[in-house]
This record gives sequence, structure tokens and C-alpha cells, in this order.
Amino acid sequence: MKETKTEAGIERQERYTEACAKGVAEGNADGRYVYSVVAGSKFDFGNIGIKGCSVYTIPYKDIAVVVHSCLAEPYDTENDDEAKGWVLEHSYVIDCATKAFGTVLPFSFDVIIKGNDEAVRDWLSQNYDHLREELERVKSRAEYSIQIFFDEGPLSEAVLSQNPELSKLKADIDSMSKGTAYLYQRKLDLKIKEEVSKEISKLAEEFGSCIGEQADEVKVERKVPRVPENYKGKKLVVALNCLVRDEKVETLGNLLDNINGRKGFAVRFTGPWAPFSFARLKEC
Repeated sequence: MKETKTEAGIERQERYTEACAKGVAEGNADGRYVYSVVAGSKFDFGNIGIKGCSVYTIPYKDIAVVVHSCLAEPYDTENDDEAKGWVLEHSYVIDCATKAFGTVLPFSFDVIIKGNDEAVRDWLSQNYDHLREELERVKSRAEYSIQIFFDEGPLSEAVLSQNPELSKLKADIDSMSKGTAYLYQRKLDLKIKEEVSKEISKLAEEFGSCIGEQADEVKVERKVPRVPENYKGKKLVVALNCLVRDEKVETLGNLLDNINGRKGFAVRFTGPWAPFSFARLKEC
């Protein structure tokens, strides 16, 4: 009988878990799952990894890679909740590495080096200069996410009050007949929408410039992930990921507080995170 895709997935995952546990116990797991590279030495984190795997470092000179032993196969599941759990466990290990070592180069989920600890040491040796340079570049810095939102109502009112042409059109509409007023109101609404769009572009540039002065690097986030409920219904002005020195975080926070205090604006400021958006690891 042909097995279903779900049955095959379950069987494969059970085989992976059993084989991985057996391989680790016998010391012959043929892969190493990579969480991050750190400036540090030998360290045992305990069973904090994905699916409770034992996480440890493999050192080379003054740097080390944070790993757990595994099969040299991608993690795969058809269960979305399980996949999300793995990603959270991946992030948790990186957070623990950050607390232990301070500076980390985080890897994305499911990066596996084929081979044993010596194979990983060879990889570190081959990429040592680049990794050391990257660790130094992000030292004493962290990634922060900034999203600036606005309520359309207050901004539309401000645009209307500050634009003589639009203010006059609104006054004229108030004295028109109902049918004519309807047509001109639509015209006014379109003009206000156009001016609001221009204002948002100008504010995005203004905010981005001010924020950029407090950051070593800034990347515009084109596609914003899930927005918390309390920000829904608001329009996005700009979304940025910033690499910020530790000593500049307070100044950046004060700047964002000022923006947040403007009528109709709301700022979402999260971090510190490991520098996922800024670690240059494609060359490795």
C-alpha cells in the first residue's frame, strides 16, 4: 500500500530523531548544526538545542562555532507548529550564546556542516580571517528593529490645515449644493490623499536620516512581518533594521520617544537582537 505524504513525514522524523540520538551517543553523528560563531573558546551549554540536543562550541584559535551533533540532513516537518518551535529554539540558543560571549555572528535556521568536529574546525580554519573580521565589525553592537506608524486622520487634518488651496476648496464645498458638493468632496479627498502620501515620503526620509546618524548601518525593511494587534489599522511610514553601538542606544531611544510623542504617530522599537541582517556570512 502506498504510504501517505504525512505518514512518510512522520516516519522520516522519527527515523531522524532516533538516528540522531543513536549517532550522538555513539559519537558518529555525521553533521553539525550551526547556530552561530562567537569570539570565545570551549563551552558546554547543555541540552538547550533544537529537540533538546546538547549544544557546545568547537573552538579554533580565539573563535568558536556553536553547534549540536546531528545527521547531515535538513530538519523537515509538515507540522507548522513544530517548525515554528524549532525556529524559536534556534533563536534561544543564539540568545544564550550572546549572553555567554557578548558578540555573535548568527546563522539562519537549518545550516548544517557535513562531518564531525574536525570538519567544523577545518571550516573555521578556512574562513578564520573573514569570521574574525566580522566579529570585530559587529563587536559591542546589536541589531534593533524600528517601525514607525501613523494614524491617517490626524495627518490628513494637518495637511488640510496647512494647505491654503485645500482649505479654500473645503470652505467652498460647505456652500455648495448636495450633488455638487459630493463631486468636489471626492476631488478634495483624492488631493488630501496625494498630499498625505507626499508628506509620508518626506517624513520617512527625515526619520531615516535622523535614525541613521545613531546607527552604524541601516537597512530598509521592504516587507514587514507580523504587526502586533495594537498597531493594526495604522499606516506604516518606514520600517528599518539598524546596527547600533551599545553607547548610542539610549540616544536612539530618546529620538524615537520624540517621534512617538508627535500627534498621530506610534513607534515600535524592539531589540537588542543578534545582528542577523548585518552579519556577512555568504562568503563562508
